[in-house]
Amino acid sequence: MSRNIYIKSLDVHLDFFSKSQFLQSYNKLLSDTCQGSYHLSKVLEEVEEEVSRRKRLTLDSVERQKYIQQNYTRLHPEIFDFQEDFLSPDFLRLVSFCKQDEARFEGVCAYLSETNVERTYTFPVFTAKFCRLFLEEIMHFEQSDVPKGRPNTMNSYGVLLDELGMYRFIDVFRENYLEPITSLLYPDWGGAMLDSHKAFIVQYGHGKDVDLGYHYDNAEVTLNVALSPEDSFEGGDLFFGAMRNEIDSQKNWKTYSHRPTVGILHRGQHRHGAYPIMQGSRYNLIVWMRASAVRNKKCPMCDAVPDLEETTGYGDGFTRQTMDVCSVV
Repeated sequence: MSRNIYIKSLDVHLDFFSKSQFLQSYNKLLSDTCQGSYHLSKVLEEVEEEVSRRKRLTLDSVERQKYIQQNYTRLHPEIFDFQEDFLSPDFLRLVSFCKQDEARFEGVCAYLSETNVERTYTFPVFTAKFCRLFLEEIMHFEQSDVPKGRPNTMNSYGVLLDELGMYRFIDVFRENYLEPITSLLYPDWGGAMLDSHKAFIVQYGHGKDVDLGYHYDNAEVTLNVALSPEDSFEGGDLFFGAMRNEIDSQKNWKTYSHRPTVGILHRGQHRHGAYPIMQGSRYNLIVWMRASAVRNKKCPMCDAVPDLEETTGYGDGFTRQTMDVCSVV
C-alpha cells in the first residue's frame, strides 16, 4: 500500500513507509521543491491521506457499489447490457480479422490508423449514438447524490464503471473484442492473456481536472476512447515520451489529438500525459487491461515481487482474487 504514491503537488511517484523514511529517502527532492515547512507538511498530509485511502479502497468501493445499485436510477438502462451494435462497423471488421486463425500482425495494420507515436494504434470504437447515450448516463450519474469513487490518484473527477454497474459490459468488451486485437499487437506485453481490467471515465474542464501529469499506467495495455463531440472542447492533447525504463527527453515527446468515438491503444508503461484543456469539457473512457501472468512475476509499478492480499473482484489484477499491496492506484 505504500509504494508508488503519486504526489500531485510535486508531480512525482514516491514510496512512503514511515515519516522518517520518507524524509530521509527524499531529503534532496523535498528540499529543492518544498517552499518552507508549511509546504512540506502539506506534502506529508497528501501522502498519508493516500496511504489511508488505499487501505480502505476495496471495502469503500464495495459499499459504494451496493449503495449505487440500490439507490441510483439509470437514465439509459439499455446501455448497461453489452450490445454489438454499440460498436463502430470499422471496429467490428478489425475484430473479425483478428479472430481469424491465420491473422498476423502485418495484416492487422491495414485496419488501423497510423500515429507518430511508436507502437500506438488508433481506430473507431463506438458509434456516435452510443457515445451520446453513454455521456448522458455519466452526466446523469454525476448529478445524482449517490457516493462516487475517485478514478485513480491522478484524476479527481470521473466515474468508476464497475461501481456504476458496468462491470459485465467491460468484461465482454475486453474478452471478446479487445483481447483479439491486443494478442496481435502486444504479444510481448501479455496481450493474449488479459484477464482483468480497471475501467473508468475521466473528465477534463473548467473547475475539474484540466490536465494530466506525465506518468505510466498500472496496466499492461491501455485503451483511451474519446467520448465527447469534437466541438465540445479545445486542447487537452495527449503527449507520449519514452517507455518507463528508457532514457527520456522532452524534445522527443509526440502529440496525439483526440477524435470522438476513436480510441488509442498503447502499452501501459509507455509514459504519457495530457496538455491543459483550453475550453469546454472532455470525457474519455479509459480501460486499463491487466495480465496476471505478467504481473505475478513482478509489480509493474515498482518492480518488486508482489505481496498479495485477498480482496473482492479483480483487485489490482495480479490474480482474480488477490491484489498487490504496493501499487493500488
